Amino acid sequence: KALQKSGLSIDQIGAFEVNEAFAPVPMAWLKDIGADEKNLNPNGGAIALGHPLGGSGARILTTLLYHMRDNNIQYGLQTMCEGGG
Repeated sequence: KALQKSGLSIDQIGAFEVNEAFAPVPMAWLKDIGADEKNLNPNGGAIALGHPLGGSGARILTTLLYHMRDNNIQYGLQTMCEGGG
């Protein structure tokens, strides 16, 4: 929904951070969205970097922002699969 509201296309996004609470989540997200796999969790996801209790969103956002800065990427997209807790 956020991507649609932004007026951007999926091809304009240079990096995607997808919360991988479980390994299949990013793969299912790629299949559903049709994004380029090379731009998905470019520094590793939660399985590689960690999944801090109560801090996943902050960790994912920080990782995305640093990657965008270091690679001169204008747009990034962060997703979370949260159950309201």
